[in-house]
Amino acid sequence: MSEAAFANAGLWSYGVAAVGFAAFTLRLLLGWRASTRAVLLVAAMAASALWAGSGAFVAYSQTPLAWWSSYACDTLRYATWFLFLGNLLAGGRGRAGDAATGNAALPWWLVAIVVATVAASPFVILPDPFSTALVQRGAERFTARLALAILGLILVEQLIRRVDPKARWGIKPLCVALAAVFALDLYFFADAMLFGRIDPDIWVARGIANALIIPFVAVATARNTGWTIEMHVSRGAVFHSTAIVLSGGFLLAVAAAGYFVRYFGGEWGRALQVELLFAALLVGLLVVSSGTFRSKLRVFISKHFFSYRYDYREEWLRFTRTLSAETSLRGVQEQCIKALADLVESPAGMLWVKHEDDAYRAPSRWNMAAVEGTDDSHGTLPQFLAATGWVVDLVEYDAYRDRYPDLVLPAWLRAFPAPWLVVPLESATELVGFVILAKPRTAIEVNWEVRDLLKTASRQAASYLGQIRATDALLEARKFDAFNRMSAFVVHDLKNLVAQLSLMLKNAERHRDNPEFQRDMVNTVEHVVGRMNKLMLQLRMGTTPVEKHHAIDLAPIVRRVCAAKAGQRTPIDLALDSGIATLGHEDRIEHVIGHLLQNALDATRSKGRIAVRLAREGADVILEVADTGEGMAPEFVRERLFKPFETSKESGMGIGVYESRQYIVSLGGQILYDSAPGAGTRVRVVLPAADLPASPVEQQPKAAV
Repeated sequence: MSEAAFANAGLWSYGVAAVGFAAFTLRLLLGWRASTRAVLLVAAMAASALWAGSGAFVAYSQTPLAWWSSYACDTLRYATWFLFLGNLLAGGRGRAGDAATGNAALPWWLVAIVVATVAASPFVILPDPFSTALVQRGAERFTARLALAILGLILVEQLIRRVDPKARWGIKPLCVALAAVFALDLYFFADAMLFGRIDPDIWVARGIANALIIPFVAVATARNTGWTIEMHVSRGAVFHSTAIVLSGGFLLAVAAAGYFVRYFGGEWGRALQVELLFAALLVGLLVVSSGTFRSKLRVFISKHFFSYRYDYREEWLRFTRTLSAETSLRGVQEQCIKALADLVESPAGMLWVKHEDDAYRAPSRWNMAAVEGTDDSHGTLPQFLAATGWVVDLVEYDAYRDRYPDLVLPAWLRAFPAPWLVVPLESATELVGFVILAKPRTAIEVNWEVRDLLKTASRQAASYLGQIRATDALLEARKFDAFNRMSAFVVHDLKNLVAQLSLMLKNAERHRDNPEFQRDMVNTVEHVVGRMNKLMLQLRMGTTPVEKHHAIDLAPIVRRVCAAKAGQRTPIDLALDSGIATLGHEDRIEHVIGHLLQNALDATRSKGRIAVRLAREGADVILEVADTGEGMAPEFVRERLFKPFETSKESGMGIGVYESRQYIVSLGGQILYDSAPGAGTRVRVVLPAADLPASPVEQQPKAAV
């Protein structure tokens, strides 16, 4: 290495190390709480910063004074680290209070070694470490430095061996860092002792190599509150630091491979080097953009650097931000899935929510194809989740079925792509719904910590969903209020029209033979009819009947409605069984049938067909209206069709289907839609069957023979 290259590389290496150690020392001082161990740790870091600064001074001037100061600072660095390790050793085998407060007494032999090392440091300094003139003398002096590195390794080994097993996790990062530093110095001084001079490349690398231990010392300090220095190392900082270290290692490996290829590749060396660098660039971009790699790195860091898997403050802030990113009901449902999935690195999920008919359906999904499935509230899965509140691990369920007694998974769940966890959404004592999460990008152990976090987060998500649904219900009530206000205006208009007709009726007897009055009467009637038709288009809402339910023969009602609609261009095919009855109100049933038939006529062109079928299936009455019209999208049928004020017709108000469904459900029935764009629509009205009362003729007794 030339002098210019040595100066530049040394300045960068030791300069970065000096800045890093100085900044970390300042951070320790900001969280200061007086104790022996805190003093020794700060002294060790300050001595390391001083040593790195002297190394930068050597690279800049390369004078004997610079080398002397560098060796002196290096000796001071060793002395402070030895004292700190000795304090940890004494506390590890002393009283519990000493270990906690960091005020244990140092071993006398260690103090003697440190004093001897500092006192002898001026005599182990080479005037020119790069010179090979004094090989034997240099070997002896390098042997002393080698002994210090060996002593450091011994102290680290004794510390990790003697410490209480429960506290070993806390000091492991520190032991790993110091063992690496002492091992590098062992290699460095052993090489110098063998060749009688130091290797400039290794000397330059020592600066950056020592700076890499700062994150490890920070993690150990954060884990050991007994060191009485307040230190918090966020998982994000450790994650990014680890990513930077891995990236640096990858780049160094690529550089070494490129140098080897170019040196031994002959005429093709340069071309092969370019190809290698291009391939490395592609691999690097792929890894950086890989969500799986990031997930594995997060799991690795949480598993090996922290006692708890999660940084709860960061996780809760992220969870809250994700939930509050949307305000619409559908958006919040999707964000709930995403927020829960992010906690366990799951790439996809689906939400099931309880509806008014006590059935759980999936209104929203995230990164997943639609899965058709409905589970009744009395099904085994909802009952199990409501009773236990457990997070169901489906992998564990398949392996250890006895851990989930009385739980039988529904068939549709088995069709779910890569199912992993079933997370209940509980609000107070009610099971609002549940989320099914897909298997994660990297293997995650579902332990108590994961389950507790998911339970807490799911309750928060359930509360948020309940709040949004309540807001949505309030908005719906306001829409009905606006609709009622509109009804008042319509009634007012009807009153004016009735007044016009009443006035015309009063004058009819007196002017019945007046041709001009007759023409005016016809014009008035046409105007009133036009106005009333427009009002009826705006207001299609039946009144609630006051009479009780009674058996209704449905076939005559269907024929009457179809006959009234027969004037339109689309033909209607009838297939009606006689004697089919249900309990209800004749006018309301006629209104529902008329609404369904009118929707079919509106959606069907003149060349289409409409079929109406009435039959009995077991204990149910089936009224089916099928058309070959435009049809509706499955998303519209599933999410919007039965909501008030939602319609696919330009002139519709979205009240008819909502009103019809409410009435049919009140009778104990249901309305089922099967529709697709361009394929038409089939509506099935399912009602409980009833028996028609016997006619008077049938009730008369037979004559005796």
